[in-house]
Amino acid sequence: MTSSSSSPSQDAKRLAHAYPEGLRADALMEEDVAWKHDMDGERDGDQFDRSERAALRRVAGLSTELEDVTEVEYRQLRLERVVLVGVWTTGTVQDADNSLAELAALAETAGALVLDGVIQRRDKPDAATYIGSGKALELRDVVMETGADTVICDGELSPGQLIQLEDVVKVKVIDRTALILDIFAQHAKSREGKAQVALAQMQYMLPRLRGWGQSLSRQMGGGRGGLATRGPGETKIETDRRRIREKMAKMRREIAEMKTGREIKRQERRRNKVPSVAIAGYTNAGKSSLLNRLTGAGVLVENALFATLDPTVRRAETPSGRLYTLADTVGFVRHLPHHLVEAFRSTMEEVADSDLILHVVDGSHPVPEEQLAAVREVIREVGATDVPEIVVINKADAADPLVLQRLLRVEKRSIAVSARTGQGLEELLTLIDDELPRPSVEVEALVPYTQGKLVARAHTEGEVLSEEHTADGTLIKVRVHAELAADLAPYTPAATA
Repeated sequence: MTSSSSSPSQDAKRLAHAYPEGLRADALMEEDVAWKHDMDGERDGDQFDRSERAALRRVAGLSTELEDVTEVEYRQLRLERVVLVGVWTTGTVQDADNSLAELAALAETAGALVLDGVIQRRDKPDAATYIGSGKALELRDVVMETGADTVICDGELSPGQLIQLEDVVKVKVIDRTALILDIFAQHAKSREGKAQVALAQMQYMLPRLRGWGQSLSRQMGGGRGGLATRGPGETKIETDRRRIREKMAKMRREIAEMKTGREIKRQERRRNKVPSVAIAGYTNAGKSSLLNRLTGAGVLVENALFATLDPTVRRAETPSGRLYTLADTVGFVRHLPHHLVEAFRSTMEEVADSDLILHVVDGSHPVPEEQLAAVREVIREVGATDVPEIVVINKADAADPLVLQRLLRVEKRSIAVSARTGQGLEELLTLIDDELPRPSVEVEALVPYTQGKLVARAHTEGEVLSEEHTADGTLIKVRVHAELAADLAPYTPAATA
């Protein structure tokens, strides 16, 4: 049988004779791409030019980009898929479920997608893997079934527990402390808030540094010199620890400087004898909403845990006309990491230095008593146990009436309000007016009109009981502090007699 086409060697010889040297490459190209019926007629599909074959081709249907604008804003990064695990050591099973439900809310606030949650009943957490080696293998199966990429533990794990549990489940493992620190890092806006969160993160990170590969190698040096090879030097992980300690020392100095500025403002308020009220409470209990209702502060309000971290101080006035300051503080949570308590101590001093604490609790929460206990534990840590307290049961419009009655019966100095509807706010303002400390000295004076500043100070710094304008001046009866009483003394009836 004779071949219908010539061999490659014959084609090359023919092209060599038919074309000059400079055009042989182009001719070969044309020969290579020339269409022949006996070879190309049996090809399937569309044929592409060389440039089209080499170009990037977009494959339809692979994009997972979010089209909803609200989802794009909320999910700026891909949501981590997490499995929650807790160790139930004390209390009832309902307490354990509530704790894990709160951990799920924290995870969602941090931007994670919760797939599953498991609880292990133990007398105490396992020293090696937190939940025990057998349960860690079961947790690995749960992670594989759900396709999770992170495990979050409802407690603070030691560095050894983190490493060994990760070795078993084969995905990233974090604890409750790291999760809360991550939320704080996302929500901190002010310079001081960012510095406080950074300090807390470094305190948490320092004992948990790890070294892999070259990170454990020694630096050259040590000894008394030589050719830079004598004696073991500092390892990479030791260098990292030293640098973190240096950064922590610098951060503490910066926070101390910011604390000085806040202390100057507090001293100015004390000098002017302006009473102060601090709003404290569990996270997402409605503290910022209450501040906005009472003062019109315009603070961010969001149905999320730790939506606002930076303290806000606003001026307010009681129904009787007395001026006072209202300070919104950072929210608290069960098992608040001690790193955060230490880092935010300067901010929490607003609570310790106040004249009255409005302890806000979520009345719609299933167990509000746990919120009260958690907040009071932190209040004890910052030394504010002697400050008078009013328990403000917020979200009364959505609360169970039986829960409200129980709280109002147990907490003697309490009131039910709703920052959303305005229910009970007038009564709350009246209660604040009654509970705020009053000036200790009562003075009656005839102040000449030329000393109008004293009358203005009486209105600002004291409590005016009566005021009458006469031909000789302003006759006022006020309750003021000792310093202003001394300034008014030359105009009292005894002094002018």
